[in-house]
Amino acid sequence: MKTALLLSGGMDSVAIAYWQRPDVGITVAYGQRGAIAEVRAAAAVCEALGMEHHVIEADLSSLGSGDMAGTEASALAPVSEWWPFRNQMLVTLAAMKAIGLGANKLMIGTLGTDGVHADGTPEFIAAMNALLKCQEGELTLEAPAIDLSGAELVKESRVPHEILAWAHSCHVANEACGVCRGCRKHYETLEELGFEPY
Repeated sequence: MKTALLLSGGMDSVAIAYWQRPDVGITVAYGQRGAIAEVRAAAAVCEALGMEHHVIEADLSSLGSGDMAGTEASALAPVSEWWPFRNQMLVTLAAMKAIGLGANKLMIGTLGTDGVHADGTPEFIAAMNALLKCQEGELTLEAPAIDLSGAELVKESRVPHEILAWAHSCHVANEACGVCRGCRKHYETLEELGFEPY
């Protein structure tokens, strides 16, 4: 079985890459403000782990909302970084690439704590998995950390600090701003694990 991981370059997907050791990492640069740093982080992790790395470029910035797009959040947004149908889009694009690479399993870094977003729930993962499986290729979608918090994932994965240090979690820039929701989650997870901030 050839496996692929939707590898954003953030802490969660980096930990899953180390833990699950997929064959392929797929990063999507979709117009998010931190895309350059995310691609750079994902590439470094893939090189360190001996994984293939593929980047999909699809500028969807005109469709974005909130912190990641550099616009006002939509009135529908549950949190400031909400981007309409983001995980649905990311899974679809990564699945298209994964099928072309001969993969039959695609993983996503959704955590148990991502349920603030409708597309971060087990129900969403199950629905997307059913959608992919009913199409040619019978690709399956899995979220191996769906029952874990960020800190629990890092512990379970046993990812070394020097690999985790590549992660880029900032929602607003290619250098960590330290104050957005992505940066705060990153630093809070490190503190929970007893790591000193970088």
